[in-house]
Amino acid sequence: MAEQLRLKDKLITFSAYWTARALASTVRVDAYGEEYLLNLKNDNGESVILLGWHGGTFLPINRYRNRGYWAMISTSRDGDRQNNLFHRFGFRTVRGSTSARGAVESVIAMRRELKKGGVLAHTPDGPRGPHGVVHPGAIYIAQKSGCPVVPVGVGSWPRWNLSTWDHYTIPKPFARGVMLYGDPITVPSDLDDTSRKAFADAIGERIHTLQALADEMVEKRIVPDLAELHEPFVFDATAGSVDGVSKSGKKFAAVLQSQLANVELTSAPILGVGNDGSAEAT
Repeated sequence: MAEQLRLKDKLITFSAYWTARALASTVRVDAYGEEYLLNLKNDNGESVILLGWHGGTFLPINRYRNRGYWAMISTSRDGDRQNNLFHRFGFRTVRGSTSARGAVESVIAMRRELKKGGVLAHTPDGPRGPHGVVHPGAIYIAQKSGCPVVPVGVGSWPRWNLSTWDHYTIPKPFARGVMLYGDPITVPSDLDDTSRKAFADAIGERIHTLQALADEMVEKRIVPDLAELHEPFVFDATAGSVDGVSKSGKKFAAVLQSQLANVELTSAPILGVGNDGSAEAT
């Protein structure tokens, strides 16, 4: 869909883009687990769906710039401006959402792109909330495409906390940021509407855990106990338990654990990933 934005809207997105880029250039971001996921994508051509809360998109949208990742943007007037902004960041977009008008068409289109090997960076509580609640539609996309979902926690400190429905956070200049990737999780193909909602809630709990850990890492400048992130993701349905960890999950856990071994944020991490996505020793 092509939108004809008014000049005022174009100026708003132009200003927002360069303001975000300028601010992001001052923020040091350490991404734990991302290197393995990039290798998984590049070596095996495996599609993934990255899931993080709507209020924490400032760092990811800058970090994923010009990678050609996909995003789902609502068909609202605000969505028109957001769509223009995401294109400036080098995202490809599908208009619609998993919870509102245009859902069926957007889900079908997104499933098709994932089948081609695309990566979807998705906010499962968007576009209007409730904050921190995963809409089942996000799980439906993973279920029908066969792609693993990867929960992501994002933290920054110091930061501004906006009074918006999604509790949007913006890092202050020269802040420190952390992006923490959880184990890839495979969504069972036989979920019905009821069990899909329960599975979505379980994924939401994992994102909340990652978010809390990421916040602790930047606010207290320590590495908390991450052992719970590597426990098998077990979904308890009425028919029994389903182990949702993808085949690559255990290997991923080992890679992430090796990255974090002996790291203390009272000094700079020994391994991080720069804003351009490249590995950096510090």
